[in-house]
Amino acid sequence: MTGESDLRKLLSGMRPQLDPGRYVFTTVDGAGGVPSGVTPVVTVSEQEGLTMVVRLEEADAAGLPYDYVAGWITLRVHSALEAVGLTAAVAKELADIGLSCNVVAGFHHDHLFVPYERSAEAVAALEDLARRSV
Repeated sequence: MTGESDLRKLLSGMRPQLDPGRYVFTTVDGAGGVPSGVTPVVTVSEQEGLTMVVRLEEADAAGLPYDYVAGWITLRVHSALEAVGLTAAVAKELADIGLSCNVVAGFHHDHLFVPYERSAEAVAALEDLARRSV
């Protein structure tokens, strides 16, 4: 199934959803793999090691270091991987209100990790952007 690539349709139909929980970015030695009891929602293999986004509780239980606690927002529009402008528009909207935004593209959806304490504010800003994009 091909995703949407029209930017206006992507923005107006993004339906941001705040997933429950607090998430952290952490890293482990790539050779060691994912620690027992940890189920990453995102992994990125880098030269320096394996970056993982995991639930805060799992990171604490496994003794994993972190310093950024995030809320996870899923944009519930099926975006095409070759779509142009969605990430830029969303990041600009959040930057305009002083929010960092770490974006991960999945096959079906884009996922945003924003400062946990401001995640509801981020969702409201994205909902406003969607309304203005109709």
